[in-house]
Amino acid sequence: MGARFTAPVQLPGELTARPLTEADARAVFEVTAAQELHDLGRVDVDEADIVGDWQQPSFDVSASTVGIFDGDRLVAYAEVGGEDRGDAAVHPQHRGRGIGTALATWTQELARERGSQVFGMSVPQGSPADELLESLGYFVRWNSWVLQLPEGTQIAAQPLPEGYSIRTAEGETDHRSAWTVIEDAFLEWSERQRRSFEDFCARTVRRPGFQPWHLRIVADADGNAVGACFLIVSGEIGYVAMVAVRKERRGLGLARALLADAFANARDHGATHCELSTDSRTGALGLYERVGMVVTSTWVHRAVDLSRAG
Repeated sequence: MGARFTAPVQLPGELTARPLTEADARAVFEVTAAQELHDLGRVDVDEADIVGDWQQPSFDVSASTVGIFDGDRLVAYAEVGGEDRGDAAVHPQHRGRGIGTALATWTQELARERGSQVFGMSVPQGSPADELLESLGYFVRWNSWVLQLPEGTQIAAQPLPEGYSIRTAEGETDHRSAWTVIEDAFLEWSERQRRSFEDFCARTVRRPGFQPWHLRIVADADGNAVGACFLIVSGEIGYVAMVAVRKERRGLGLARALLADAFANARDHGATHCELSTDSRTGALGLYERVGMVVTSTWVHRAVDLSRAG
């Protein structure tokens, strides 16, 4: 992207700023994990999430990130990605020093420089980050929820219609089919450009720790992929990161069958809890609650109108 680097304004004390590199992914994970543990009482982020996002061909790490350092230690970071969205984290030990406000200014300036009209990020509802963004004039763009299938609870296996089957996505042809199904479905409700196949692969089949059974498809009698599901297993958690069914094949129980399949695979590989997330744009919250999942955390996507900010 070749964007010039502008350090966040008014950094307190002896703190310094620089663009990050892929080698900083571990440090970013540690700061983000510390923030989540403090605010949520649990850690949802995985280092592989950051690596997967940063290795997308569309994402230029050094042009799109900033790290705040106390000596050699990373204490905060921010990034501006595509889709008018970004992320940021401040280590709880360094809150109250104006770092969050400085990072908000930096992200807004970079997003505006890239032509965005609005820019936002998702934060836990009621968290210090939520309160800060609200105080800076960010409005709630949508709500989202993390849901969990409680330990010992299962989604009953969903019988597939005659001729349909679920199998592991093998090779580029299946991977492209899964990408097409997922992108087509997600673009029905999200306001963004179509994500490239290469970016999709960076976050799925090239994600650290990927196993072939993490990406599954449901095929019809002709062998066409009409549904897809991407599962992440991290420790005791099995997390459904993406699940989608072609619009004309909905109402046949295919999504529920994919979920049951994913959660069963997660348990077979050591997971004790199964999770996923959804947001208010999809209208799917009730569906997941009806199969026995319960909300464990609520998030808000807060955004700012860049034509008015600053």
